[in-house]
Amino acid sequence: MISIANQLELRHLNYFKVLARELHYRRASELLFISQSALSQQIKQLEQILNLSLFDRSNKKVSLTDAGKLFYQDTQQILNKVETAVTHLKLYQAGNTGQIGIGFVASAMESLLPHLLKRFNTDCPNIKFQLDELSNSEQLIALQNESLDLGFMRSNHVPEGFVSKKVYTETFSLVLPTTHQMKAAKFKNIGELKDEFFILFPNEQSQLYYQQIINICADQGFAPKVAHRSIHAPTIFRLVENGMGLSIIPTSLATSDNPNIKFIELKNVPQKTALYAVWKKDNPNPALPYLLEMLPDV
Repeated sequence: MISIANQLELRHLNYFKVLARELHYRRASELLFISQSALSQQIKQLEQILNLSLFDRSNKKVSLTDAGKLFYQDTQQILNKVETAVTHLKLYQAGNTGQIGIGFVASAMESLLPHLLKRFNTDCPNIKFQLDELSNSEQLIALQNESLDLGFMRSNHVPEGFVSKKVYTETFSLVLPTTHQMKAAKFKNIGELKDEFFILFPNEQSQLYYQQIINICADQGFAPKVAHRSIHAPTIFRLVENGMGLSIIPTSLATSDNPNIKFIELKNVPQKTALYAVWKKDNPNPALPYLLEMLPDV
C-alpha cells in the first residue's frame, strides 16, 4: 500500500500554499502560471490523497477549513526547509558553507548589527546573510516558520521553545519639530511636555517597549495623549515635522539629517531600552551557532 507521503509531490504543496495565501483561484493560478481548471484539479487531487477538505468553497468564496489552516502552517515549514536545502547546496557548489536569515527592527541596524555582521563576516566569510527589516511580531512568525534563523527585536516576550538574549541597551530620545520652543539646554524633564500630543509605537507590537514609554511619562505624573501610532521611524519623523505630535525613540535612531526635526536625549530617566536577539531552540541551521557565539553579553 502506497503511503500518503509517497503520493504527495512538492507541486501539490506549492499550489496549496499559493491558493491558501490568496484565497482566490484566478489570482493564485496567475501567480502559478497555470489555468484555473488545472489548479482546481491539483487541489482536488491533493484533498483526495489526504482524504480531507482543505478549502471551504461555499457561497462562491474560498476559505481554509480548520484542517487547511493546520496544513498551511506545516506546508510553509516544509517548503521553507526545501528552499533552504537548495540554497545551501548552491552555496556549497560555489565554495560557500551556509546562509543565515536575520530579521531586525530598524534601530538594530543603527546600533549593534553593522559591527556584529562585519566581525562575523571577517571570521566566517563563507556564511552569507539574508537580511529583512521586520516588526517584532513579524520576526516571531518568520522564526517559527524557519524562514528566519535569528531576530533582533525590542521584546523578550517570546513563545515556548524560543530563546532571547539581551545584546544592547541604550537611552531614549525625544523627537520634536525644529520650531518647538523646548531647547535641549533648558530641558528638565518630560513633564514639561505633558500637554503635548505624542506619536508612539503600537502597544500590540512591543508591550515591553510601549510600557517603558508610559513609565517615563508616569514618573512625571501624566499619561501621554496619543495622537498617532507607527512602527516606522521615517513615518514618525514626518508626522513630527508636520506638527502632528512629539515622539520618543531609541537614541540610536536619532540620526536623521532632516532639518525640520530635532532630538533631546533623555539622559536622566531610569528607563533604558534593550535590544534582544531571539531564536528557536531547535533551529537546524548549522551556521547559526557560529553567530550566536559572537553575541555580546550585556
